[in-house]
Amino acid sequence: MAGISITKLLIIGALIVLLFGTNKLRTLGSDLGAAIKGFKKAMDNDTPSTDVTNEAAPQVENKK
Repeated sequence: MAGISITKLLIIGALIVLLFGTNKLRTLGSDLGAAIKGFKKAMDNDTPSTDVTNEAAPQVENKK
């Protein structure tokens, strides 16, 4: 009796659908997918660039 059988998983799934409804579960799934996609995109943009220029360095004017 150790572990979760497929029958128990189906019963749990049916209870979740009855509690939340299919529409709320559908929007939850799409929101979760969008969040994961945004996280992956942010992680890819976080890698340091090897093409560094001096544009970020402050410009100092020499007044004489």
